Amino acid sequence: MKRFHFAAFLAALIMLASSIAQAATGPARARLDAFAQGLHALSGNFTQTLTDPNGKAGKTSNGALVLEAPRQFRWDTLAPYKQTIVADGSRVWLYDPDLEQVTVRRQDTEESHSPLTVLTDLSQLDKEFHVIEQGEHDGLVWLRLTSTAKDPQFNYADLGFDANGLARMQFKDQLGAITDIRFLNWKRNPDIPAQDFNFTPPKGADVIGDLPELTTQPLKN
Repeated sequence: MKRFHFAAFLAALIMLASSIAQAATGPARARLDAFAQGLHALSGNFTQTLTDPNGKAGKTSNGALVLEAPRQFRWDTLAPYKQTIVADGSRVWLYDPDLEQVTVRRQDTEESHSPLTVLTDLSQLDKEFHVIEQGEHDGLVWLRLTSTAKDPQFNYADLGFDANGLARMQFKDQLGAITDIRFLNWKRNPDIPAQDFNFTPPKGADVIGDLPELTTQPLKN
């Protein structure tokens, strides 16, 4: 289950985070605005650690991500296990090579923008979140996002900014587990090959979920 925690986290945030409401004003919001100005694409690396509700930290994973306005992103976990999440603007694909399984769902019905893809289009900010300046700690200035939904799927998401932009994200789910993601090596507006946002289920993988109409049934050897 831990392998899929980030996928669940990302789905919850994507579904609710088409925008940020009641935008806070202060140093963290100023850094968000500065980081997002003129931004239409972004690539970088991440490290991620899950701490369970009892305070026990799991193994740290790492990988790479790319995103492009308005709704495309790719998240590749590379170690200690491999997992790929691709949002192509129509559907979100989650591929686990060890399980030889692909899960797919409609992007336009379950989700819009994640806090990361919002970076490329601040015009999407609306009234789905309360955003509060959290001050400075750990060398960063922080914004806290809490959902205005009646039944939120997460407790909060904190975005931490340094002088260069978004440096860290912490997400607390409703069970009390915390996912801590640190970003590095950001490249602004890189040329991203279109195929990075195209996903074809590998031969032999079981495909589960809402497939495009022209996609065949689960591929088998």
